[in-house]
Amino acid sequence: MGQTGLLLLIGIVFHVVYLFSIFDIYFTSPIVHGMTPQSNPLPAPADRLVLFVADGLRADKIIEHEGQYRAPFLRDIMRNKGSWGVSHTRVPTESRPGHVAIIAGFYEDVSAVTTGWTMNPVNFDSVFNQSHHTWSFGSPDILPMFQHGASDPNRVETFMYPPEFEDFAGESSHLDTWVFDHVKGLFARAKHDQELNKQLREKKIVFFLHLLGLDTNGHGFRPHSEEYHNNIKLVDRGIEEIVKLFDDFYNHDGRTSYIFTADHGMNNRGAHGDGHPDNTRTPLIAWGAGIRGPLKTGLGHDDFSMDSDLREWQRDDVLQADIAPLMASLVGIDTPVNSVGQLPLSYLENNEQFRSEAIFANAREILAQFQVKHDEKERNELFFRPFAPLSGLNDPATFVDEIRQRIDAQEYLRAELLSKDLIQLCLRGLRYFQTYDWLFLRSVITIGYVGWCVYCTEFLIRNHVLNQANIKTPNKMTTLAINMLSVLVFILLGAMLWLQNMPSIYYAYITFPIFFWNRAIHNKSTLTIGLRLAANAGITKFVFTGAAIIAVLEALVYSFFRREVLSVCFVLASGWPLTMPAHMRQKHPLLLSAWALACISTSVFTLLPVEKGEDITLVVMGGLAGVLLGSAALYKLKTTGHVSNKLNNLTKFQLIINLVSVVLVYSTSKSLERREGLPVLNQWASWAIVGTSTLLPFIHRGPHDEHYLARLLSICLAFAPLMTLLSISYEMLFYVCFCSTILLWLETERMLYCGTRTTTKRPMQSSDIRAALMFMFFIEVAFFGTGNVASLSSFSLSSVYRFITVFNPFSMTALLITKILIPFCVVSAVLGVLSVSLDLGSFSLLLTVMAVSDVQTINFFYFVTDYGSWLEIGMSISHFCISELFIIFSIILFLLSQLLVGHLTVPRLTKDKSA
Repeated sequence: MGQTGLLLLIGIVFHVVYLFSIFDIYFTSPIVHGMTPQSNPLPAPADRLVLFVADGLRADKIIEHEGQYRAPFLRDIMRNKGSWGVSHTRVPTESRPGHVAIIAGFYEDVSAVTTGWTMNPVNFDSVFNQSHHTWSFGSPDILPMFQHGASDPNRVETFMYPPEFEDFAGESSHLDTWVFDHVKGLFARAKHDQELNKQLREKKIVFFLHLLGLDTNGHGFRPHSEEYHNNIKLVDRGIEEIVKLFDDFYNHDGRTSYIFTADHGMNNRGAHGDGHPDNTRTPLIAWGAGIRGPLKTGLGHDDFSMDSDLREWQRDDVLQADIAPLMASLVGIDTPVNSVGQLPLSYLENNEQFRSEAIFANAREILAQFQVKHDEKERNELFFRPFAPLSGLNDPATFVDEIRQRIDAQEYLRAELLSKDLIQLCLRGLRYFQTYDWLFLRSVITIGYVGWCVYCTEFLIRNHVLNQANIKTPNKMTTLAINMLSVLVFILLGAMLWLQNMPSIYYAYITFPIFFWNRAIHNKSTLTIGLRLAANAGITKFVFTGAAIIAVLEALVYSFFRREVLSVCFVLASGWPLTMPAHMRQKHPLLLSAWALACISTSVFTLLPVEKGEDITLVVMGGLAGVLLGSAALYKLKTTGHVSNKLNNLTKFQLIINLVSVVLVYSTSKSLERREGLPVLNQWASWAIVGTSTLLPFIHRGPHDEHYLARLLSICLAFAPLMTLLSISYEMLFYVCFCSTILLWLETERMLYCGTRTTTKRPMQSSDIRAALMFMFFIEVAFFGTGNVASLSSFSLSSVYRFITVFNPFSMTALLITKILIPFCVVSAVLGVLSVSLDLGSFSLLLTVMAVSDVQTINFFYFVTDYGSWLEIGMSISHFCISELFIIFSIILFLLSQLLVGHLTVPRLTKDKSA
């Protein structure tokens, strides 16, 4: 494997392991075992509960009034019969975590994303599990997880349509019609099935109607479309029919509670996932048994609903997890044991005794979780520090006894307030134990990142800067002492982790910093000599270079928040030729002018909004521009004799494939626009073209003397059809400008170096750092050029409709990620050629990137937050994950570029005599 290969492997493993640290620090599993369920001892107001979840429904689509009501029945409920408000969701705003919060009352461990938000990483308690029986209707993506999580799977009965029903290419309100029809069918069957009739008349039963049509239509046609609005009307009519069906079947007994809400909203691009308010605000409407009627107080309104005709009616907002204890209280079942929701008393009818007992049960349930966490930490920690507000004189039992006494003394309002206080203290206590290990973990992770940077820097200096003969090897006694000290530190830390019963991955967290600093101390002479050489070159230059590196890295960090920074960088880069010697500008005016023009052209894209609508004209223009520029480049290479006949024919074939992909995009888009769906022939042709085009550079690698520009042109054209087929607007135009810019960067760097070929590789110089920083800059442009990659929701799902329209989260996400990585592949290939062009070792520039890239990662590690707005939380997590994956992708794609271009013999420019 060699030393470099081992270093790259260590880098991949290190960054993969440390990627999970964010979950161990900020998102520990909310599942706690060993609690006794709690419930209200008083009779429940309802015998049955009906839960409607309109998947993907934004709150404003119910509230806004544009000439007519989209949901007249639900609006009537809000004004005349029930209570309403906004249910605020948490990130990620996806279907699975949203439903878990609604039905189980807790915010799920982020590791559930690895299951596609469908199957359960661990089983959990839910309202359905606590019910006597639940009938659920809807999507196969949601219903099974609550059945599998139940202690008795027969308790939760599911009625699901086939997965292929979820097709984004067509209008999807039939999904909701299917649900309503099957609920009606269930009650119709009960007229002849005495056993079913008996089950339907029992107490503590739940009906769950999962209505997916709005989510599917929102993805396919956007939430401002006629299809989306018509689907709201259909849902409203369907709910009205279901309510009438229940009233008739149960003889208007007034013992049915109804809850209508949504798992998440949807942004204007037809996507969701991040913390934008369009995604986190969902409607909550409750009516029926046990629910308070409307109040004409005008309380609770903000800018979101102040201008609506509902402003005089009280709006009661809740957190999404609060819905679970509300449903449990209404139907008289135990609150799910892991629920952290606080019962929204404003939704309950004004029965003070019932309300006080209900919120008291809610407080005891959350207290039980706190007590389990407290006992677990006390049992395992070597130096336990209890949560002060619930310890000593403030023992939880004292709170419980006082609340019980207040209720017995009929001081119900006082009991309510005390229960709320206890809930808040318990939630703060759970938070305290969640963050208990933060100081230790953050310290270890930070030392690990710094150690990695030092380790890479030492390796780079030793192998690519210094002469090996100048490096002193530590004597055996020193080596033994360092190794023994490292082993001792590991044993002490490992023993601490073992005694405290810490997760296994913590051992990996401590292993990496010990290993990195062991190597750095072993080879401290390398670092010392490197610093001495840098200082000898001039203190001013050394300080200036270091400051410039930090400034560029921090600018790249800021670009994660403001894409416009990249445009500013491009404008500054366009003036780069002005800093070059006059004789170079005179000798290469065409190259440098083209560089400036390409920079200005590419800078436009990071100024464009990420909320781009579908514009097939721009896609076609981008595809044709790629074909025209590719043809011109091929003609130039042919006239200069830089392309072989075989590669010439192959490139012509690639240009034809690009043209066909443009035709396919246009044809498929028109078919989808006419609501005719995805043509099967187009779908197969798209997959075939992408498979053929992408594999061509690997199948035909060419001879060693093949010209590097011809090879890079072939690589750019190989990924162009995939980029075209995944584009909905200006993405392909960006790809054309981006590829042109990085190829011109390669030629400009080669022109500046003008080195003569040598038999051995030259050592790295401070000027080579510029190339590494430029590589990092182009990588960020590749990430943020057409959207905000910090959230996949900024990339429209319609991008994948030329390949797949039936819902498949993994396939669709994989295509979106591939779209992001296409420019990345081209940059990596150019870096591979550039390393050879500058007479450097193959991995020297990559090692330079690795040595400095985690400066960004450390920034984002401390930017991560689990408080504030959900938009801020989601973005902070995404930024850290991107910066962590950056080095992993860099290594993998650089190795891929070596496979594509590493075999080429790149000609060196002869030294400029006038220099």
